[in-house]
Amino acid sequence: MEIFTNFPLWAGLFAIGFAQFVKVPLEFIATRKFNWGLLTSTGGMPSSHSAAVTALATALGLEQGFDSPFFATAVIFGVIVMFDASGVRRHAGEQATVINQLVMDFNKIVSEVKNWPEKEEKEKRKELKELLGHQPIEVFFGGLTGILLSIFIFFVIL
Repeated sequence: MEIFTNFPLWAGLFAIGFAQFVKVPLEFIATRKFNWGLLTSTGGMPSSHSAAVTALATALGLEQGFDSPFFATAVIFGVIVMFDASGVRRHAGEQATVINQLVMDFNKIVSEVKNWPEKEEKEKRKELKELLGHQPIEVFFGGLTGILLSIFIFFVIL
């Protein structure tokens, strides 16, 4: 089947997996705690979104030529994804932080006013996801990860 030899596809998928996996040891270095939830979460260093789109664009450039319309399409797609990851999604995460704090403050006031110790209710409440987007440095290193992985796969593995 041709899908198993599709270098750009596998470079992009490998970049996602690698970027997600490397978040765990990087977090361990920073906090001395293993957080295996990072394997499937959004946000963090490096950006798997950026790694994927840059790996895809680099792989297409290496395979089809850097003057091909496929490469141009992937680059424009990548710029949009990376801009979104560091802009819109990051701001949504910042808003989620504020909303979570407002909810916690409101719950504390309700608890104190009515003397209702409803710890179980708080535990049931799901908090909004605060780590949605990326800092610009996370997007940069995600992009760099994707480019380097595609070049490595192309010249060393293939």
